[in-house]
Amino acid sequence: MSTDQAVKMDSQPPDSMMTEWGVDLSPKQDKGVCKVIMRPGDEAESPMTGDRVSVHYTGKLLNGKKFDSSRDRNEPFTFNLGRGQVIKAWDIGVASMKKGEVCQLMCHSEYAYGVSGSPPKIPPKSTLIFEIELLNFKGEELTEDGGVIRRIKQKGEGFSNPNEGAIVEVHLEGRSGGRVFDSRDVQFVVGEGEDHSIPLGVDRTMEKMQKGECCLIYLKPQYGFGDEGKPEFHIEPNAELVYQVTLKDFEKAKESWEMSIEEKLEQAVGVKQKGTQYFKAGRYVQAMLQYQKIVAWLEMECGLVEEKQRAVHDLILVTQLNLAMCHLRLREYTHAVESCDKVIELDSSNEKALYRRGEARLLKNEFSLALRDFGRVLEVNPKNRAARTQISVCKRKIREHHEMDKRTYANMFQKFAERDAKVRKTKLPRDDSTKEERINPPAKHRRRSREHL
Repeated sequence: MSTDQAVKMDSQPPDSMMTEWGVDLSPKQDKGVCKVIMRPGDEAESPMTGDRVSVHYTGKLLNGKKFDSSRDRNEPFTFNLGRGQVIKAWDIGVASMKKGEVCQLMCHSEYAYGVSGSPPKIPPKSTLIFEIELLNFKGEELTEDGGVIRRIKQKGEGFSNPNEGAIVEVHLEGRSGGRVFDSRDVQFVVGEGEDHSIPLGVDRTMEKMQKGECCLIYLKPQYGFGDEGKPEFHIEPNAELVYQVTLKDFEKAKESWEMSIEEKLEQAVGVKQKGTQYFKAGRYVQAMLQYQKIVAWLEMECGLVEEKQRAVHDLILVTQLNLAMCHLRLREYTHAVESCDKVIELDSSNEKALYRRGEARLLKNEFSLALRDFGRVLEVNPKNRAARTQISVCKRKIREHHEMDKRTYANMFQKFAERDAKVRKTKLPRDDSTKEERINPPAKHRRRSREHL
């Protein structure tokens, strides 16, 4: 069917239009969403579920009356495909498009605004026509720095996801530069994928997946095999990776509210040991994931018998100290300070917490605060030589900072003085002349003065 025919059907009954209009995209094949391509796209790939898509559109009623247009606002519309953020017809129709494609979608009310419509512009039970241009699309960013991007090829079942500590069964295929370097079925515990040569980015994506889901995961080096690479897979340092992962099955771990205090304490000891193993191996992010489990389990526990309350107190204290060390290694100094603060709330004289907070503040160039922390370390333990050394460093840094400020202000004042001198120099001849005239008036003026007298 031609485009001209598509836009000149207002006089036909809706049912006949559904029958004649373009390609039926509706899952039930009930002509609820029909599409006519007005301009083909320039790429073969279509957006996937969860992708962030950007479109221009114009929406009309069957009588041709326009009710909305992004072009009139000169502002593209963006949404996550397949997440229910738009009407059903859009989730279905846009998923069939290519980048650069322009199409018309005819949408039955069941796939649009239903029996209620969207007053005042869209009457109840309205069949709508949209002209849509797909401008761009990209995968769903699972991390704030864009280091892990997911694109869903096959949507999973239900609404349940694996949690931290869940046992998952997956099939994965890893690629680097188009080369398949890993293809296997594997079972592992979420948060411990490193033990099975599974990169951090894939491990962390598990908590977003559903049973039966198949997705592509794009990893920046820091979420792949980092600056060490993976010799066993012939992966060079700082390589970007792509994994295709299918979640075949999973068994969720107990949530904290499902566990008794005895279970929490028992598991926390094992998790702490696991975190320490990762830390010693230089896997600081993986170590943090283990330590954070303990905090999540125990930080809200209160009203216990004295023995168990002491055990909880000691575990949280040690865990926060370990988290501070991880943050220091990862140069996350603000987070390191926060972890130390939590320890100091529990134990105001904790030598390690005071020292590590001083380290973090020193590295943040907060020299006076760092000096105070190292001073408190010496109050707790006068024999701490490292703290004495750091105090010397802080004092030197403070002096250097003051000297730098002096030079900065001196240069600034010098520039002001030079500028003022230039201004005075340009004004001086005129001012001197005026002054001289006031002191010694011209002869003619003096004669007139005497005659007057």
